Amino acid sequence: MSRERAARAYDAACDSMARLNLAAAKAMHAHGAHGATDVTGFGIIGHAANMARHSDAAVDFELDTLPILDDMVAVEAAIGNSFGLLAGRSAETSGGLLVALPSPAAAAAFIADVVAADGRPAWVVGRVVAGTGTARILPGATVIPV
Repeated sequence: MSRERAARAYDAACDSMARLNLAAAKAMHAHGAHGATDVTGFGIIGHAANMARHSDAAVDFELDTLPILDDMVAVEAAIGNSFGLLAGRSAETSGGLLVALPSPAAAAAFIADVVAADGRPAWVVGRVVAGTGTARILPGATVIPV
């Protein structure tokens, strides 16, 4: 890990945390979101499990995609993998939103609206399935460098 890569990762994190959620909030209303949370102190897996546990239906979150700031996997490796980044346990200051939408078509339309409104990418990171109120990262999950 070089100083330059670490500085680039830091700048990307600051830029990501400064992103406002206004476009996403409007799109959630337009596309019938069932629930949402900001991914912060409990990591994506903790927040997904919390949403599943508190759902009115018996559901689980299956996560198959992890958008991670470019170079953060290398930064974590350089400090001994102490954050649990690839396990979805990295505590974020402002890690974005996890939104449950009613269908894959609604998710695609939501993403299109968010990207059109603020010019930044968004991703489908998994799916909601019948379950017991938990969340898991599926084996072989795709890491998308952001």
